[in-house]
This record gives sequence, structure tokens and C-alpha cells, in this order.
Amino acid sequence: MSTLAKIHVAKAQLGLDDETYRALLARIAGVRSAKDLNTRQIGAVLAEFERLGFKPLPTKKAGRKAPKAAPDKAAMIVKIEAYLAEAKRPWAYADAMALRMFKVERVEWCDGDQLRRLIAALGYDAKRHGRPTE
Repeated sequence: MSTLAKIHVAKAQLGLDDETYRALLARIAGVRSAKDLNTRQIGAVLAEFERLGFKPLPTKKAGRKAPKAAPDKAAMIVKIEAYLAEAKRPWAYADAMALRMFKVERVEWCDGDQLRRLIAALGYDAKRHGRPTE
């Protein structure tokens, strides 16, 4: 969350009307708008908001996403097998897809992300041909 957004969240959380908010900015930083604040003034304004009762939300580590809970590789292979059985296609079909899509000769050698993408491709094929996808 940007610091400007944090200031506006604090304003809303504290229930400040526009005139009170601008008066606070003028008293603490000498400006009438948050966009005119420099880094030091932003810190002072946020400190004042916290003194008045603002509770900032815990921040997440920037640039890192929480890892997705990956389905078990064996479960993904079972799903690929189900798609192949429904379409009456051999395993060689899935191996050929893996080779074309990822330059991997066999489905068993694919990693989790590649298996997920292979399942998606088989799902699109099933929808295209009117077969069930679940």
C-alpha cells in the first residue's frame, strides 16, 4: 500500500471530515494536500494519525507472493489420465503435448507448473469438443 493510500485509509478510519483532515495536514506539515508531502512529512502525519488512534494494517513483504498450495503431482497426473480417457486418447498424445509445449519428452518429467498448464490445455480441448471438464 502506498503511503498516500495509507494516509487516506487513516483519514477514513479516524472519521475525519475534509476540513479537519486539511487542518491536521497544515498543522503537522504545513500543506493542505497529501500529494504535497515529502517523505519526512509523511512520517510525521502518519505518526500523528497513530497518536489519534489509527491502527495500520500489517504490511506484507513487498515483491513476494504467498506460494500457492500446489496439488500433488500424482493427483495432477490422475487428472491428465482422466482427460485422456474421456477423449479416448493414448498417453502418447499427452507426451506429444508436453514435448510441443515444454520441450519435455514425457509427462512424468514435467514439473508442477507444467502439469497445471497441460491440464488447462486438455480442459480447453474438452470444452471445445463438448466433453465434461470435471
